[in-house]
Amino acid sequence: QVHFVESGGGLVQPGGSLRLSCAASGFTLDSYGIGWFRQVPGKEREGVSCISGSDRRTRYSDSVKGRFTISRDNAANTVYLQMNNLKPEDTGTYYCNAVRGPASYWGQGTQVTVAS
Repeated sequence: QVHFVESGGGLVQPGGSLRLSCAASGFTLDSYGIGWFRQVPGKEREGVSCISGSDRRTRYSDSVKGRFTISRDNAANTVYLQMNNLKPEDTGTYYCNAVRGPASYWGQGTQVTVAS
């Protein structure tokens, strides 16, 4: 059975850091492209960062560039999103997505709240 489970969210003050994790079971992440998305109520889900499954190239949205880092640990079958210098506008539910061809798996989401 396939599972893709996020963790690491929480409440943090502006300027703080969090590391989100997304652990896969039932499939191997190695060749999958991975994306992190976030969503706030009333708005569309937006892409935050992604890492390709082939050449491990990374991309970031302009709003998080220089503050967030996406990485993957194939041995642990886990992907991470290190978030530094967090801002209130980073608040939202964060989702990870693994894609390879027609296969696409989403995590259940983890809440990140940045507030004083």
